[in-house]
Amino acid sequence: MELNEFVVHFAEQFEDTEMSVFAPETNFRELEEWSSLLALSIIAMISEEYDIAIKGVEMKAANTIQELFDIVKAKQ
Repeated sequence: MELNEFVVHFAEQFEDTEMSVFAPETNFRELEEWSSLLALSIIAMISEEYDIAIKGVEMKAANTIQELFDIVKAKQ
């Protein structure tokens, strides 16, 4: 699993946010488009793309894409 690939998959869940906004250090919770529905989409994407299940509480523990990546990577 690579960080850059993860960032792309993460960004693909957002319909109205420019791809250029997304980087490992992006605090996704501060994005205007962020919502609980998007959180569910990201949890589903992680399950589909990486065959890894994360819980809502783990999702809540992350603020940046890098932090979320680290949580997912630790479950590999």
